[in-house]
Amino acid sequence: MSERITQHIEVFGRVQGVGFRPHVHRTATALGLDGWVRNVDGHVELTASGRPAVLRDLVARIRKQAPPLAAVRHVRVTDVPSDMTRTLGGFAVRASHTDAAVLPREIPPDAATCEACLRELFDTGDRRYRYPFINCADCGPRATVIDDLPYDRESTTMRRFPLCPACAAEYEDPAGRRFHAEPVACPVCGPRLAWGGLREDEALRAAVKTVASGGIVAVKGIGGYQLVCDATHPVAVAELRRRKRRPAKPFAVMVSDLAAARRLAYLSRTEHDVLASPQGPVVLLSARLPRRPQGHSPARPDERVGGTGTLIAPEVHPGTHRIGLFLPTTGLHHLLLRELDRPLIVTSGNLTDEPIATDDAEACRTLEAVADGFLTHDRPIRARYDDSVVQTVRRSVLTLRRARGYAPAPLPLPVPAALPLVGTGAQLKHTFTLAERGRAHLGPHTGDLADAATYDAFQTSYRDLTRLTGVAPRAVAHDLHPGYASTQWAYAQPTEHRIPVQHHHAHVAAVAAEHGLKRPFLGVAYDGLGLGDDGTLWGGEILVADLTDYRRVGRFGRAPLPGGEAAIRNPARMALGYLYGAEPLGVPRPAPWLSQPFTRRLDVREVDSVHAMVERGVNCPRASSAGRLFDAAASLLGLGNAVSYEGQAAVALESAAGNLRTDALPWRLTRADGLWVYDPSPTLTALLEGLANQAEVPHLAAAFHTTVAEVTAALVERAVAAGAPHTVCLGGGCFQNRRLLTDVSRLLRAQGLRVLTGNAVPVNDGGISYGQAAVASALLANQATEG
Repeated sequence: MSERITQHIEVFGRVQGVGFRPHVHRTATALGLDGWVRNVDGHVELTASGRPAVLRDLVARIRKQAPPLAAVRHVRVTDVPSDMTRTLGGFAVRASHTDAAVLPREIPPDAATCEACLRELFDTGDRRYRYPFINCADCGPRATVIDDLPYDRESTTMRRFPLCPACAAEYEDPAGRRFHAEPVACPVCGPRLAWGGLREDEALRAAVKTVASGGIVAVKGIGGYQLVCDATHPVAVAELRRRKRRPAKPFAVMVSDLAAARRLAYLSRTEHDVLASPQGPVVLLSARLPRRPQGHSPARPDERVGGTGTLIAPEVHPGTHRIGLFLPTTGLHHLLLRELDRPLIVTSGNLTDEPIATDDAEACRTLEAVADGFLTHDRPIRARYDDSVVQTVRRSVLTLRRARGYAPAPLPLPVPAALPLVGTGAQLKHTFTLAERGRAHLGPHTGDLADAATYDAFQTSYRDLTRLTGVAPRAVAHDLHPGYASTQWAYAQPTEHRIPVQHHHAHVAAVAAEHGLKRPFLGVAYDGLGLGDDGTLWGGEILVADLTDYRRVGRFGRAPLPGGEAAIRNPARMALGYLYGAEPLGVPRPAPWLSQPFTRRLDVREVDSVHAMVERGVNCPRASSAGRLFDAAASLLGLGNAVSYEGQAAVALESAAGNLRTDALPWRLTRADGLWVYDPSPTLTALLEGLANQAEVPHLAAAFHTTVAEVTAALVERAVAAGAPHTVCLGGGCFQNRRLLTDVSRLLRAQGLRVLTGNAVPVNDGGISYGQAAVASALLANQATEG
């Protein structure tokens, strides 16, 4: 028999709050090992004694058989000298220990209700029957209840709920599913629902009655308040839009299960899996067209559309054939869906552009004019996390908003940060990223920093996450734009290093870093606007880059933005900008007679005003923006002259194109200032000619997408011919457009190129902070090497 030895094992990664210690306890006990396991700040350590082969088996199981919510990043094994080995009897779980030297620490994200808890929730014989706050080591709140690490109950908002004897016994049982599940509770000792003076089940029934009668309820969720109403009730949906000041942006819809999701949308296997995942994001899906029984008349304004919720009101997702669906993520959601038996709009509890409400008093103040009642509870929300949003392209999952369920789990950095640092992000879809060593913690989605309350929410999140992770930034990376609130915040920080990162370099660097690229690559950055290093506005860029530097090799033709911000809110102004002032690149702009049918649809005073602004160059910054070109095309095709949310015109254009396959419109590349430049004038002229010839709008919308894809392939082909790398990173908000992303990827792969885009990191401005952190880390590493 082999001699027994003792080893000290440290496990790093997402190993707290995910049932990791009971997993180690069960595994070690089953293997007949002696020793102990405990939490140490952000990781787990254990000492085990046994035969060498059995200890190797233990380490292998720790690496490969972790609990569902865990993520083992690294395991360090150290032999304990025989003279230091004490006699160990059995395997124990020890109290947590603090070791401030171990950084950075990893915060577990929240997780949707697991199947085991769901069975208990609806089991009449279970003591947690219909308990809204049911959870275990495999599910429930994590990031939204943590006050500090190590992750113990006293370090969470659950410390105000002393465990009853039954829950305490489960909490102390290493063999059970609720061993040190810190939010564990039951109806006897845990949080309770409230609706005015009503409590628990009466409160739930009051909320159900309000929603069933067409009302709007503010529900205190896991990471903030949510507004809930009947998605099949047109009047309720219209009223929610009016009160929330959200006239057109689609709402997310929560459905009871996957079968209900299939009644509303088409699901691929990948979409099925991500809907049912512990992260529980909103998934953008292709909606099924509503089908009414034969002879059924159209719904009256006061009529629900579907008796049991097989149809939803068209006002839920106007202007697009895509619908955002998600499954219940908490016990409370499951109870609401079970009682109401219909799809529900479940959207952020805020007014448009403001942060989601988390504090009870704040919610009452901001949502009083929106909600007909408040279904709340007495468990505080420690951190604000909105719902995550994803979509799939073939078998890939692309994150559009990284929030609940995903954040703040760290992402790798290909070049470890030599100093702790923060990427401050952009202005819209704001996030920040904390980085230290080889890990980057992407903070929760915040929103538009132009709103004072959103800016305050960002600062609160930053303070909380720096404290929890232990990352104390000594360097700050920021956008070039001096008007961004994130840039101004960066300059106010007392840090050793301030590192400016160009907006589009950050976009493509985020993609490269997520995929572990250290070598040069070719970047295609298509978005709305970002300040270029030449002082002009960019947005349709081809870059040869690595993580430390870039050079521009191609771009879209420039056009004026009449009125600056006003052109972003009014695509018709953007279209006029192209018609009257597109950069002269060798082909005339569309002839006036072609433009007249479009301009006649507009207010003549605005047309004259914009024409004069463009001719005189007054308040008309020029931009090489792909996003603004999409806006202009949408407006020319009659798909929207004004927008109420970012990207609305482009969404309408993509929806109009559908799955139609057409030839490209005319396009042209030319050389200007040493760059290959796409001249959009031939394309826009062809759009107007198509309209004049009575071509169908969907056909023209599809042709426009085909054109931009072919233009991109041609720009890349010229760059590669001039020596650019054969790996292409696609970044920027335009690549949220599934058709554009699919077509561009197909054409580039046909050239033999490797094509990458963001998966875990949003390609929109939500990924900018991660790209900034990746660039800053690489630059600081270079400085350290050179120094």
